[in-house]
Amino acid sequence: MQDVTLNNGVEMPILGFGVYQIPADDTEKAVTDALAAGYRSIDTAAAYGNEEAVGRAIRASGVPRDELFVTTKLWVQDGPAEDNTRRAFDASLSRLGLDHVDLYLIHQPYGDYYGEWRAMEGLYADGRARAIGVSNFHGDRLVDLLTHNEVVPAVNQVETHPFHGRVEDQRLMAEHGVQIESWGPFAEGRNNLFGDPTLSSVAEAHGKSVAQVVLRWLVQRGVVVIPKSVRPERIAENLDVFDFELADDEMARVAGLDAGESLFFDHRDPAMAARLGGVRVD
Repeated sequence: MQDVTLNNGVEMPILGFGVYQIPADDTEKAVTDALAAGYRSIDTAAAYGNEEAVGRAIRASGVPRDELFVTTKLWVQDGPAEDNTRRAFDASLSRLGLDHVDLYLIHQPYGDYYGEWRAMEGLYADGRARAIGVSNFHGDRLVDLLTHNEVVPAVNQVETHPFHGRVEDQRLMAEHGVQIESWGPFAEGRNNLFGDPTLSSVAEAHGKSVAQVVLRWLVQRGVVVIPKSVRPERIAENLDVFDFELADDEMARVAGLDAGESLFFDHRDPAMAARLGGVRVD
C-alpha cells in the first residue's frame, strides 16, 4: 500500500475503504471483508450512523490498532460549539470502541466551525486525534480557516472524480500543505461513468476495470481515495490498482472528462447551507 505523509508527519494510506450510505446492518460485514482484503484505512462519520458497526469489525478483525488508520467526522453542532464538539467526539470514540482516531474531520462548512476547530485543536494536542482536517470546504473557507488558526488542516475531503477533477483546488491545497481526499470517486455512477468510452478504452488497454482506472488516475495524482462497496469481489478489485500505471496521455484523456462542476450539489448554495445546516445528528 502506498502512503501519503500529512503536514504533521502522520502517514495515511492513499487508498482506504469508505462506508457512506452502507446501512448499519451491512457495515460490519463490509468492513470485515475490506480488512481481510488488505485495507488498513477506514472512513466513517457520525452522520453515517454506522460507527458502532465499524468498531465491531475492527475489534473482530485481529488487525493491530497501530496498523489501522481510522477516520470519522463531526457533524454541524448547535449551541456552544467547543463543548458540543468535545461531547460529539467522545460519543464517536465510544461508538467506535477506540481511545483515539487517526483523523477527525469537520464534515460540513456550516455553523460555528471556528469553535469546532478550536475544540479539535485541543483534541489534537491531547493526542486523541492524530490529525484533524475538514471536508467539503471550498478554497475561500479553507484559506480563511487556516489563516486564522494555529493548526493547518491536514486533509480536505471533497467530491473528486473524472467529471469533477478539482485540479485547481488540489493545487491550492498543496500550496498550503493540505492533502486532498476524494469522496465519490465513481460519481455514484452518474454520467454513465462505468460505460464511458474514454474510461472503457483505457481500462481495456490495461486489462483492468473502469473502477480500477478511476482509482489509479486519482492515486497517480496523489489524491487519497476511499471507494466503497458491499461486494467482496469489488472490495478486493478496488484495492488492486498498484500493479499498473497510466501513461501521461491516458492521464490527460481521463482529465479531459472534467466538466468543472459538482454532479451532486454546491456547498455554496444557500438552499444547501440551510438544508444541511438544519440536519441534527445525535
